[in-house]
Amino acid sequence: MSDDTTPDSGARADAPSVPSVIHEGLPTQLPDIDPDETADWLDSFDGMVDERGRDRARYVMLRLLERAREKQVGVPALRSTDYINSIPPEREPWFPGDEEIERRIRAFIRWNAAVMVSSANRKGLEVGGHIATYQSAASLYEVGFNHFFRGKDHPGGGDQIYIQGHGSPGIYARAFLEGRLTEQQLSRFRQEVQHGPGNGLPSYPHPRLMPDFWEFPTVSMGLTALNAIYQARFNRYLHNRGIKDTADQRVWAFLGDGEMGEPESLGAIGLAAREELDNLVFVVNCNLQQLDGPVRGNGKIIQELEAQFRGAGWNVIKVVWGREWDELLARDVDGVLVNRMNNTPDGQYQTYSTEGGDYIRDHFFGIDPRLRQMVEHMTDSQIEKLPRGGHDYRKVYAAFDAATKTSGQPTVILAKTIKGWTIDALEGKNATHQMKKLTKDDLKKFRDRLYLPISDKEIDAAEIAPFFHPGKDAPEIQYMLERRAALGGSLPRRVDRSSPLKLPGDAVYADLKQGSGKNKVATTMALVRLLRDWMKDPEIGDRVVPIAPDEYRTFGMDSMFPSAKVYNPGGQQYESVDRKLLLSYKESAQGQMLHEGISEAGSMASATAAGSAYSTHGEQMIPFYIFYSMFGFQRTGDSVWAMADQLARGFLIGATAGRTTLTGEGLQHADGHSPLIAATNPAVVHYDPAYAYELSHIMQSGLERMYGADAENVIFYITVYNEPISQPAEPGDVDVDGILRGLHQVGTGEGDGPRVQLMGSGVAMPWVDDAARMLREEWGVTADTWSVTSWNELARDAVSTEEWNLLHPDQEARTSYVTDRLRNARGPVVAVSDYMRAVPLQIARWVPGDFRVLGADGFGFADTRPAARRYFRIDAQSVVVQTLQALADAGEVSRDKVTEAFARYRIDDPTAVADVAQEGGDA
Repeated sequence: MSDDTTPDSGARADAPSVPSVIHEGLPTQLPDIDPDETADWLDSFDGMVDERGRDRARYVMLRLLERAREKQVGVPALRSTDYINSIPPEREPWFPGDEEIERRIRAFIRWNAAVMVSSANRKGLEVGGHIATYQSAASLYEVGFNHFFRGKDHPGGGDQIYIQGHGSPGIYARAFLEGRLTEQQLSRFRQEVQHGPGNGLPSYPHPRLMPDFWEFPTVSMGLTALNAIYQARFNRYLHNRGIKDTADQRVWAFLGDGEMGEPESLGAIGLAAREELDNLVFVVNCNLQQLDGPVRGNGKIIQELEAQFRGAGWNVIKVVWGREWDELLARDVDGVLVNRMNNTPDGQYQTYSTEGGDYIRDHFFGIDPRLRQMVEHMTDSQIEKLPRGGHDYRKVYAAFDAATKTSGQPTVILAKTIKGWTIDALEGKNATHQMKKLTKDDLKKFRDRLYLPISDKEIDAAEIAPFFHPGKDAPEIQYMLERRAALGGSLPRRVDRSSPLKLPGDAVYADLKQGSGKNKVATTMALVRLLRDWMKDPEIGDRVVPIAPDEYRTFGMDSMFPSAKVYNPGGQQYESVDRKLLLSYKESAQGQMLHEGISEAGSMASATAAGSAYSTHGEQMIPFYIFYSMFGFQRTGDSVWAMADQLARGFLIGATAGRTTLTGEGLQHADGHSPLIAATNPAVVHYDPAYAYELSHIMQSGLERMYGADAENVIFYITVYNEPISQPAEPGDVDVDGILRGLHQVGTGEGDGPRVQLMGSGVAMPWVDDAARMLREEWGVTADTWSVTSWNELARDAVSTEEWNLLHPDQEARTSYVTDRLRNARGPVVAVSDYMRAVPLQIARWVPGDFRVLGADGFGFADTRPAARRYFRIDAQSVVVQTLQALADAGEVSRDKVTEAFARYRIDDPTAVADVAQEGGDA
């Protein structure tokens, strides 16, 4: 039987003949249209190897590849090595630990992790969990915990460890052995509230839910790799700017091979290589399986990832085979074993992990007499137990050791494992990920394989099985505690050693409160002016971290280039094209501004690293991430959620906000809904200020709330606009409390007759003012005007009030802030914003009386502001018609007035404003 029809090739008898070529992990899809010619070429090559040697064959192959490129034949470059360990046995370092004790520690942790998840899925509870992931990665973590991961008390500051989300049961189990968690807490895995605060454990690493334990949230697939890269980069940023010495800190990120399919996982690996982040190590647990089946059934994920990382400039270390393979590889003088390893697809390796030694002897070694002869001296049991490299403690130690000694490159360790390793019921099965509970028989077999002193009687007597702890004085416990003490304390651990910042006083905000006089200023420009003043402050200036995805010039921040400079660890090694200009582009290793290129995902990762520096480094840093508002929450909402989970703080600035304000750019740029997405994140405080003086109070409040003495773990999201308006001076009786709570009155109408309340936010306030004037002058209606600085905060206050009333039925009911403020206001309330109606409608339930809302619902488009606002019917004229209609419904004006106003203003016809000019329309 030929090789491509053997059972282990995965080919069906009726399948077309496909050559078993796997290049850099990727199976070829090209059929062999002339097998005889192919055989002639291969025979010719074999002859050259036999007669002229491998060096000559290598040279000819390289020349052929070069010629193929010259002839435009699509052959990729060679970026992967043989499917064997990167570190040969003779280069492995001495292992400094007690391997037998560490094996027993792993056994204890494996058992407790599996029992914890099984217990969480007992009948009547069944809250889920993952058993198999940690079982495959246990050796990877334990080598780190016992020999490499430096804790928070290490003189160098300690490492930052990103734990693979589904591996959390093993980390809890280790903490239990260390005495950090109780048996009761383990038994309450995924039961966080029903037993009282702190008495249960979260499903995954969630700092917000377990703030003294977890440091980084990792279960949103893809974000771990991205955030780890930018964390390592931010460590260098702090070091280069002289804020903290991070030279002895390393970032370790544990990832799954299936997880690497997320675009974010590989999207920033070029940055890590470009900035030579040798303080970064990825450990990819290549158990070859994702949720439903193989990661690359027909290919080889390790080879594929090696090619990608090596091509990006990383140091790649493969840990494929355990030490029992070393003897076989040493005897592979013909290269037949390595060739077999290279050509076997991952789907078949997964099958081998579930079959016995006789099957492996026949199907892996049996295809070639030289291979079969290699294992003649081995029993079927010995063949079955030939291990994957990721389960071999010494192989893993060698890889970790090499990674920590690599200079000038980030390192990725590709460790081959078996999912569900050591649990017979789970090992290598496609359904392993969905297996949440072990039977009594499964547990007994598992116990036997781990050599644990637990009797059948103890297992049978327990609802699931007992947890195991050898006692605090046991040599295994003393060993693991001694190792952690030597490395700087237990991990994971989150600690806040930062001090509150001395914040600038009122003087720095005075400029924004004076108004713009005869000039018109957009709120974006007002905010940037304040940022410049912050950066000049002697106390917080160096703590501000400006971040932008290639849009500094758009937002008027290019004036900062010469002084603050763009951060680049390599400095500026060229003459800038604009070097003779006053505002020339300047890069520096000590630069303050993070320029992330066109990467909102990378910008969010930088904001997260900066915003959590108070806990990861004990240094308060103030991220100021400014972006097109449409490309913030809509594009990277998941990252904002993770930032909140990480208890990070900082300012997210949604510039060029609004559905109609950016103009020209069209549908994809027209943000009419980011406040709604922001409202879904409990940690995000959103404001939509209309005026510079409002902005000054909001930004001052943000600094105080996030960086003052009683710092809150919140994120301020501020939407600002690029449309210049006349900025009023701050009134003498300004209602600061109202500004911060979301609503304050800015105008009181004078006159008798019908009265209305007009509300607007952000850029809509000029329309409100114009509408109030038109109503007074043309229709005899008096309007009070209100600036809504935050629809979201008003709604949250109202919901919180109702929640309090629900929980305190025996006390006098409270009323919401918006209800209190509008209780005595006369007439209908008409609200307008540059967002869809759903944004103001958040408060509809709590607005007394008739509440009408205008909004920019639907997709945006390219046109002038007047045309867009007429199209969406949110301009001043539309506000007037809506107000008159509300008054007519209340019987306070004639319905004829509504008809007259509609005809006069033509609010249904955008062509009516075709000749209306706009200013400041550029993005």
